[in-house]
Amino acid sequence: MVSGIELNLYNDWIETVKEIFRGSPHALPENIRGLDIAVAYFLQTAQSDEEAEVLAEQNKERFILMEKAIRDNFESVILPDIRSRTGYAGETFAFKWVYNQGEHIVEVHSEYRIPL
Repeated sequence: MVSGIELNLYNDWIETVKEIFRGSPHALPENIRGLDIAVAYFLQTAQSDEEAEVLAEQNKERFILMEKAIRDNFESVILPDIRSRTGYAGETFAFKWVYNQGEHIVEVHSEYRIPL
């Protein structure tokens, strides 16, 4: 029996964006949070503030849908695949969004990777 699934993929993405801005000449204000960080990210390529806001909302929805897909398919698809591919026998799972030569979701304990 699985005792817990931890995932907040959108927050993982936000933290990555904050790191990107920290290392750039366009540092974000310290008090900026969530959706404002996403809008700042999309302003780098968007044609307008409005487009950046739409892209930020679409991106957040994309992460919500990914989390739902993981939760909905965990017991029937993902868990058996984790067990067979990695041999991980634990009962706690922590999924993180990462960017490493493309987007991936990694289960931290088993190092199971889902390429996006």
